[in-house]
Amino acid sequence: MPILEVKNIHKTFDSDEVLKGISFSMEKGEIVSVLGSSGSGKTTLLRCINFLETADKGTISVDGEVIFDAAEKKRPSHAEIRRRQLNFGLVFQQFNLFPQYTALQNITLAPKLLAKDSGSGSAEEIEKKARELLESVGLGDRMNHYPFELSGGQQQRVSIARALALKPKVLFFDEPTSALDPELTGEILKVIKALAAEHVTMVIVTHEIEFARNVSDRIIFMDGGIVLEDGAPDDVILRPKNARTKEFLSKMLN
Repeated sequence: MPILEVKNIHKTFDSDEVLKGISFSMEKGEIVSVLGSSGSGKTTLLRCINFLETADKGTISVDGEVIFDAAEKKRPSHAEIRRRQLNFGLVFQQFNLFPQYTALQNITLAPKLLAKDSGSGSAEEIEKKARELLESVGLGDRMNHYPFELSGGQQQRVSIARALALKPKVLFFDEPTSALDPELTGEILKVIKALAAEHVTMVIVTHEIEFARNVSDRIIFMDGGIVLEDGAPDDVILRPKNARTKEFLSKMLN
């Protein structure tokens, strides 16, 4: 059974149809990279899956449970949407850290609020896990630093640890290195590779073609709001079937 199944997702803004029937599925532990030029619909797709936008058509299922159905007449409550969002973790292009909180506090904030609402998990356990996550992304010595005291790469690593803190079933990355200098990009790619080695289920929207080829189980190429290619990394990157895919890769790799 797929851990994530997306079927026929459509999304229109005003008269601009950004997503025109996107479908894909993935298994637990699988890593799927999504490639495509700016405006192809990649970020909108991630936002729809994560309930930051509401798709006009289609369904989204996790572990066989339909968590979104655009045809559903009764809209879920904010509390129910939040519950469904907990299936996913999202690392944004921009770091989106709270400037008034330390790295450690940024990570513990959401788990503590969730524990307060559900009555499960102690503050001590949450902080212990947050410290372990910061250690795992190489920031054990930066736990009490505020965002302005951290480099861009360090802030993004805090963002990754924050997304992992709620134990999502699928972790999404939206161009995680686009806001970084090339010198810092390697820091984030190294962390993602380490997560891949731990079989964390991930969807990575990226412009890092060679990285996507090396770390992914599958690559999806989107253009104009549709999926043009979906296959093994070497097949899509080295032997693309679609002329648009060939044109995109030619420009990116040269």
